[in-house]
Amino acid sequence: MSTVEQRARLQELLTDVRVSMHAFMERRAIEGVQLPEQDWPILLAAIDAGATHLLTGDVRHFGNLYQERVEGVLVLRPAAYLRSTAVDAAPNAGG
Repeated sequence: MSTVEQRARLQELLTDVRVSMHAFMERRAIEGVQLPEQDWPILLAAIDAGATHLLTGDVRHFGNLYQERVEGVLVLRPAAYLRSTAVDAAPNAGG
């Protein structure tokens, strides 16, 4: 995919993105989730906003949560999400 095609695809994907300025409740314990203090606001904002996905390249802090759902939010690397949407958008070979 060329850079022009990638930018066009990104623009297409961004039409479904909603930026949330949700104020979240104070940090709460979530069983099985270990994060540095500075990363809790990111996860809690996604949960409180009702996000379906949290895309992050922060392998160091979120890597143990990749492919996991945390209170309904699926944590993925951006590339994994893009691969999954590319598969979903692929034309059906069977017609």
